[in-house]
Amino acid sequence: MALNIDGMIGNSPALLEVYKILEKVAPTDSTVLITGESGTGKELLVRALHKNSKRREKPFVPINCGAIPRELLESELFGHEKGAFTHAIRSRPGRFELADGGTIFLDEIGEMDLSLQVKILRALQEKEIERVGGTVTKKVDVRVVAATNRDLEVEVAEGRFREDLFYRLNVIPMQLPPLRERGDDILILAEYFLRSFCFEKDRPKMQVSPQAKAMLVSYSWPGNVRELENFMERLSILCEGQKVEPADLPEKIQRAAGMPEPERVQVIVQSAGFVWPELKHLRDNGQGLKEFLDEVEERLLTEALKEAGGVKNQAAEILGIKRTTLIEKLKKRNLLEA
Repeated sequence: MALNIDGMIGNSPALLEVYKILEKVAPTDSTVLITGESGTGKELLVRALHKNSKRREKPFVPINCGAIPRELLESELFGHEKGAFTHAIRSRPGRFELADGGTIFLDEIGEMDLSLQVKILRALQEKEIERVGGTVTKKVDVRVVAATNRDLEVEVAEGRFREDLFYRLNVIPMQLPPLRERGDDILILAEYFLRSFCFEKDRPKMQVSPQAKAMLVSYSWPGNVRELENFMERLSILCEGQKVEPADLPEKIQRAAGMPEPERVQVIVQSAGFVWPELKHLRDNGQGLKEFLDEVEERLLTEALKEAGGVKNQAAEILGIKRTTLIEKLKKRNLLEA
């Protein structure tokens, strides 16, 4: 059977190595731990594992362990019985039960609380779970695939992750390479995303000029595939011509390409209708310098969060500030999610 890698795009040596391991591992029931930076496409790889497994006709059930409050995560994973806690008005199966016969994907496993890690370990070893508030154990037949952007060996050494669970998850380790190590995959992905967004937004097809291509490859893409996808969507909306030129690229990409400062400034002024602010803009808007700078900062914070898919570490990296600084700025503007 041909390998089904629907959704995974690229043919760089680094990605071909991932495909090779995928082909060997997918038909087994072994537990897999996928590591890689945020935005590299770990969920796409997990879905490919499921699609190429013997369980492909059974459920694929993902859960983001970092997005669900600690006190609710156990119920989400294992279900609960009626009356187990306030608002538990009926019994409800958890993700492990829903995935019975198929695959459960534990995303951001490194964010999980230590007390819950014990119960995950039992589910892996005994292949049984117990609902919150229940007294009966249920057998479940699931393949567990976990993913994290953290170094779990460091987390174990610092006491934030159980060593026994780490070794139980790390039966088959797979590492997804960052976009900067995938060479021409950057251009393959860029053109794919640009073509898709132009079609989606009913815009004429756009191309990337050779000079702009070289600049895209020279950029390190700290946000990985997610950052590239968001950027190409922005270009599909804001680029006025049908060819992406160096003038259409943001300053950080121009800087990475080694474009001299005077040339960068000239490009920025000319691109996307950008005009350097003058005192008349403040007067026209009835703003002082502080109000103007606050508005600019808030817009950039919001854009960075969107580009990073809500991942604060990544947003801070995009902005070139510390995560703690980002959190302080978000709190100040009531932009911090509860």
